[in-house]
Amino acid sequence: MPTELSAAYQQRFGGIARLYGQESLIALSQAHFVLIGLGGVGTWVAEALARSGIGKITLIEMDEVCTTNTNRQLHALQSTIGKSKNQIITERLKDINPDITVESVEDFLDEKNMTQLIGSQHHVVIDAIDAAHIKARLISYCLAIKVRLITIGSSGGKTDPQKIKVADLGHTENDPMLAKIRTQLYRHFNFARDTNRKFRVDAVYSTEQMIYPKPDGSVCMSKQFLQEGVKLDCAGGFGSSVMVTGTFGFLAATRAIERYLEKRNLR
Repeated sequence: MPTELSAAYQQRFGGIARLYGQESLIALSQAHFVLIGLGGVGTWVAEALARSGIGKITLIEMDEVCTTNTNRQLHALQSTIGKSKNQIITERLKDINPDITVESVEDFLDEKNMTQLIGSQHHVVIDAIDAAHIKARLISYCLAIKVRLITIGSSGGKTDPQKIKVADLGHTENDPMLAKIRTQLYRHFNFARDTNRKFRVDAVYSTEQMIYPKPDGSVCMSKQFLQEGVKLDCAGGFGSSVMVTGTFGFLAATRAIERYLEKRNLR
């Protein structure tokens, strides 16, 4: 690995060196992170990583930008509707840092391609997807291959970014999706049931009570009004705020960088 940085890279990211130290900046330029999901949280993770000087990022996403993304997703503009999220973010990251290497994987992560797309060569994996069963499998897999993983909980139905925290997956609270993931890990991946147990997986979550949309256009703090089988989807599901999704993303990127530098005794 090179120990010297180009003049252009040093000029762009000198502010990072003055914050973390020159040795840390060199380490960041050599890092290879994987980001899964480029939605309301993932796009802000990508932005933060690129502006922190990460040398190589693999982006895994197959979706296209739609109008309903406008309130929370970085790439959602009138000019980008219908375009590949992966392509837009790849171009943006290279515009931020021409020296960055971006591997653009136009696919959704699943049980079949997980071992092909993620391996021990990666330094940190950041999970910004919504499917609980894939998140659980990813956690089990990353622990098995000893790759650091940052998982992200529910950002929908929240309004207060000051209530967003980072904790071990075993110690989060008030996040139904992360609770569901723990249950799946117990049932399907042979994780021991222990309330004091640490999973060794950092989770970004909010302690805020979720806010549910009602059919009449009002909102409430209870889901009891929902009829059985009603799905809270992108167009008619939980509301979301860029102040919240962005904070989720920035906290995830912060913890990912911290864990990477800690492993190299730079924090």
